[in-house]
This record gives sequence, structure tokens and C-alpha cells, in this order.
Amino acid sequence: MGSPLCHEPAERGLADALVATAPPLSHAEFTQIRRLAYDHFGLDLKEGKQTLIVARLGKTLRSKGFSSFDQYCRHVTADHTGEALAELANALTTNFTSFLREPAHFEFLKTHVAPKLSGRATNTIWSAACSTGEEPYSILFTLLETVGPAVDVRILATDISTRALRAAAEAVFQAERVEALPSGWPRKYFLKGSGKWQGYYRVKSEYRERMQCRRFNLLTSEVPAQRFPAIFCRNVMIYFDKPTQGSVVKRLAGALDPGGFLFIGHSESLAGVNHQLDYVQPAVYGTPGKGGPWSNNSKR
Repeated sequence: MGSPLCHEPAERGLADALVATAPPLSHAEFTQIRRLAYDHFGLDLKEGKQTLIVARLGKTLRSKGFSSFDQYCRHVTADHTGEALAELANALTTNFTSFLREPAHFEFLKTHVAPKLSGRATNTIWSAACSTGEEPYSILFTLLETVGPAVDVRILATDISTRALRAAAEAVFQAERVEALPSGWPRKYFLKGSGKWQGYYRVKSEYRERMQCRRFNLLTSEVPAQRFPAIFCRNVMIYFDKPTQGSVVKRLAGALDPGGFLFIGHSESLAGVNHQLDYVQPAVYGTPGKGGPWSNNSKR
């Protein structure tokens, strides 16, 4: 899941146009949408987000023929397939991301996670809010560069947004994003587009096959039975309240290997959250263990 309700500058003109043509949003309807988002996705939509909600959902209302937000909310509540809720999540989240975002995490991945992987039959890292794929592929390429191709590294890439997951599975990225990667990576890991795909790169099939994309709700989906040496869940929990953060961290911590690590965003903190992980360094937490530099039980 990306950052909820954060317009990029290029979106603002379109957003203004959508607001102008959308039905009005009453306080009661705003409360309905807030409750749906909180109960089903954990999104804590604050007062003052009404205009952005209208901009994000206005297109959905028009395309579905709804004349009011109340009518739309009743449709979402009555739909037992989950498709309407997925569409709501798609509308309320912006999947902003980039390759190698927050570089300190990838340095930590090389120095503290990669050494644990050799000798294991299969190594799967979980990108729990993978957005459009830049994060999980950054994890994959970083580890392959560190441990070599002989070690079986795979990525479980999950997100609540079906739109983001489709993009992650397609693995097609704008050239300027790919060409900013370390020297040699574009040729090694990507195919360069031509014709209508000029200006784009696609991850080579042998690396796409190492990534499994799956829809996952951080609050309610069944946590995978396997255990992971590292889980990335970055720049999502800042939009949850403390009780929801605690619930999410507990679920993710239970999926970590002994000695495994949870990565959150550098703009996030688990201060004030009830959890059993040890603070390692900014935005990195580890499962408790005897000895080692992170066994001081600090809960920062």
C-alpha cells in the first residue's frame, strides 16, 4: 500500500477538475468512508481530507453511475466479493515509491541479512507493502549482487492495492528510474524497450519468476505460515493509529525468523507501540536474542 491521499503535483489540476464535477460529500458520508477505510484497511483518515476523498472517489462514482457518496458506500458494504473494497483501497492510496529508496536499509540488507542466506535451500524476503514493485526488485537485486546467483533468493510481494500489484507483476519501469540504478544493473537485470515501449525497461523473466505477487491486507489477511529473515513494511504504518500499528507489528513479528529483521520507513517510529521487537538502528527492528548489538530491549 502506498501513501494514502497524497497528491503528486501533476495530479492537482486533474484533482481540481474531479472535485468540481463530483457530488458533494456530506459530513455523514465522510464519516462512512472514514469508517470503511479504518475498519477494513486500518487507514486513519483525518479531518480535512474531504476534498482529496472527493477527488479520488469522484471518478469511481461517475464510472459506476452513483449519484451520491452514500449510494457508493452502500454498494461497497453490500458487495461480498471484496472487489468493491479493493477498488476503494486503490482509490484511497497513492503508490509512490522508487528503486533503492532509503538506501541505509539496503546497506543493512547487505551487511546483516545477506550473510544469513548462504547454505539455506530457499530464502524468501517479504515486501509487505510492495506498491508497484520498485521495493521488492531493489531487495532482490541487492541480495543477488551480494550473495551471488547460486543462492536461491525469492521475494513475496504483497499489497492491498490490486492496481499496484498488477504493475509490480508486469515489472515495466520508466527508463529514467532504471538508468539511475548502479552501473551494470540495467543491462544485467532488465530488457530495454523498443517501438511503443521506447523509454521503458522490463525486468528479465528469470528475475520476475523469483517474485510472487499476492494481495494482502495487513490487518485481516492470513499471515504466511513460513518464516522470513527480513520483512519490509515501509511508509505505511505512519497512516495507522497506535492500536492498529501494534496489531500490524505483532502479526509481522510473528512471521520473522529468530534473528530476523523488520524494516519500517525512516519517517516512522514504533515509539508508544506495544511490541516485542528490539530496536537495532533507525527504522530497523529485530527479533529478541541473546547477545548481539540489538538485545538491549529498547522499544524506540
